[in-house]
Amino acid sequence: MLTVNKLLPQGRGLARVLLNRATTVELDWDVRQKSRFDATDSGGRHLGVFLPRGTLVRGGDVLVAEDGSMVKVVAAAQPVLEVRICSAHGTPFDLLRAAYHLGNRHVQLELQPDHLKLEPDHVLADMLRQMHLIVTETQAAFEPEGGAYAAGGHGHAHEHAHAHGHSHDHGHSHAPATAPAPSAPARGRPIGIAVRSETAPHVHGPGCGHDH
Repeated sequence: MLTVNKLLPQGRGLARVLLNRATTVELDWDVRQKSRFDATDSGGRHLGVFLPRGTLVRGGDVLVAEDGSMVKVVAAAQPVLEVRICSAHGTPFDLLRAAYHLGNRHVQLELQPDHLKLEPDHVLADMLRQMHLIVTETQAAFEPEGGAYAAGGHGHAHEHAHAHGHSHDHGHSHAPATAPAPSAPARGRPIGIAVRSETAPHVHGPGCGHDH
């Protein structure tokens, strides 16, 4: 068994030629969220992986073995639920609301601009369909959010060091010299504000796909 005890997030700092020579190992999320596991790489070598506890292994990370050889991690396709808005009747807010409710249930969730991914769960799938979202069972790589305090320090973070080549020191105070006088209440015609009714029925068209 070849021991692996070092991980380079996304192969950072490695030349492309070295990455191209590396063997690969395909792992699903169940394995990649563990810090100790066995695997077999594309070269047929048996790997014993021993990383710091709490480390999350992501697709694109590079494992470094005790002999100095490198193994690139590939996120394996696995069963997942893809959650998308109903293009006929939904809005992006529906997806935001779904992420909120799933987060309250501590569900591991991958966030994408136009969809969410989670591991299969028929109870959650039914809940999401009742929220008028389209839920599809598929096979895909799964990379859930690591959380603000995830160990390993790389997850989906992108090292936002605010070095943009400019200073936020404007050389002046943002505190107003005097407090602004309160404005008098406006008088005149009342302004009508349209209010969306929360009790309006959700109307489904052909091909909506909610399976009610």
